[in-house]
Amino acid sequence: MAADSAGLPSNYEFWMQKLSVWTQASTLETQRDICLHLPQFQEFLRQMHETLKEMDSNTIIERFPTIYQLLAKSCWSPFILAYDESLKILIWCLCCLIKKDPQNSRESKLNSWTRRLLSHIVSTSRFDIKEVGLFNQVLGYAPTDYYPGLLKNMVLSLVSELRENHLNGFNSQRRMSPERVRSLSRICVPLVTLPDFEPLVEALLTYHGHEPQEVLWPEFFDAVNEAFLLKKISLPTSAILCLWLRHLPSLENTMLHLFEKLISSERNSLRRIGCFMKESLLPEAAACHPAIFRVVDEIFRSALLETDGAPEVLAGIQVFTQCFVEALEKENKQLKFALKTYFPYASPSLVMVLLQHPKDIPRGLWHQSLKCISEMLKEVVEDYGSYGGPFESWFLFVHFGGWADITAEQLLMSEAEAEPPEALLWLLAFSCSPGAGHQQRAQIMVEVKTVLGHLTKLFRSPALSARDLQAAAEENQGGDPRPPACQQLVRRLLLYFLLWAPGGHAIAREVITLSSVAGPQRSQPKGSLDLKYRVQFCRRGAHNELKPQTDALGQ
Repeated sequence: MAADSAGLPSNYEFWMQKLSVWTQASTLETQRDICLHLPQFQEFLRQMHETLKEMDSNTIIERFPTIYQLLAKSCWSPFILAYDESLKILIWCLCCLIKKDPQNSRESKLNSWTRRLLSHIVSTSRFDIKEVGLFNQVLGYAPTDYYPGLLKNMVLSLVSELRENHLNGFNSQRRMSPERVRSLSRICVPLVTLPDFEPLVEALLTYHGHEPQEVLWPEFFDAVNEAFLLKKISLPTSAILCLWLRHLPSLENTMLHLFEKLISSERNSLRRIGCFMKESLLPEAAACHPAIFRVVDEIFRSALLETDGAPEVLAGIQVFTQCFVEALEKENKQLKFALKTYFPYASPSLVMVLLQHPKDIPRGLWHQSLKCISEMLKEVVEDYGSYGGPFESWFLFVHFGGWADITAEQLLMSEAEAEPPEALLWLLAFSCSPGAGHQQRAQIMVEVKTVLGHLTKLFRSPALSARDLQAAAEENQGGDPRPPACQQLVRRLLLYFLLWAPGGHAIAREVITLSSVAGPQRSQPKGSLDLKYRVQFCRRGAHNELKPQTDALGQ
């Protein structure tokens, strides 16, 4: 067999042995083993087709004499035919065996055998129903007419039974047993991607019995979540919400899938990130239930710490929060849950101010709102109030990144002679250096105040040059070097200046070139390239810490 399998996937012999066992026995254990291995077997079939399509039929027969046995065994297994795209891949494999111009009787017989097998898997249902012959002979129904209706009625019957089971409550005489519900979820594992089974999958996800332990099979949750992530299944948000509340690993895998999208491209615009967020259904689900929001928020927090504030993670947090607030306003005209359940470690009054989108506030009142936010944050950070420490306050503030942008805008566009407001300087310094002490933050504010004085004078300059802008941002000669947080804040102010100042766009490329040549090389944030593996680490911590909360909130 080793020689026969040359050129085919290395586990060819393993699957031949598996198929022999599967076709010789029909015990419950065998069925479980088939369902467990179906995803791997489908991948094997896919690899096998890639190998066969490169050969002519004579070469296939000469080198792989057992290939007909393998395909025949596969085509007679209803489990394999029912799973995802296996039926389609088997058809591709069989088509590779047909010789267009048979030269002898042996080739003609093989062609005929292959066509019969193709006819069998195309026309026969995925279920072995003995009554088909009766319907064909007496009632005149063909399998293609009979089976769709039968399948639809079977699924609707099971859905109805599950829903009735939920309504009956403790009426044990009319309730579906937990063992049967669990068995049903296990049977559905290889069938979740079939459109006809979507109502049953939804009914299982939204089913709630009165058992102390979860009755649905874990592999069922995994299969549904994988199908959802790969867009092979369409389920309402209510069903996805039940999936994530009942099976925390599915929610964690969804977050990991989202992070992979965020770091897959260096040019992810905020609009594109917003599309990723809405497709994931995470903001909508988080708005429906605080438990989802708390888990998602905790994973974002862990990823932010593990990557030293990678820009991809910061952008993801801010876009997620924006989509979450929109969903919260849409779904909860009257909040079903208090804001305290979403932000348990934050001042409720601060949350209320931050939740207001700047565009919904008159421009003339922005300064007043920023001053209010600054005073509230300063009270918690420097006076050690009752709502967490500096990091908790900063983490809450970065959710609403628009306020930090407006702070910089208000400072840059103020009159050159005017003294920068202390509250806004503090807020800007805090946004870039949450861990700084009182003295260090005061030093940052002095440095930034000096740079702002130069930039506001240049803001309305009729002849703006890159050299002038670079000189305005340089450190004082002979002075101590700026702390890293201050350097980062100055770079940020330069970026805002180029975005908003008249003529800023025209000199942007030259300014960036001068800064990259003159300034120190900035290293990548820790973990920005291996974010996937760090998030996997974060997931374990979030799972252990938040599982009791999810269980409690999900009841």
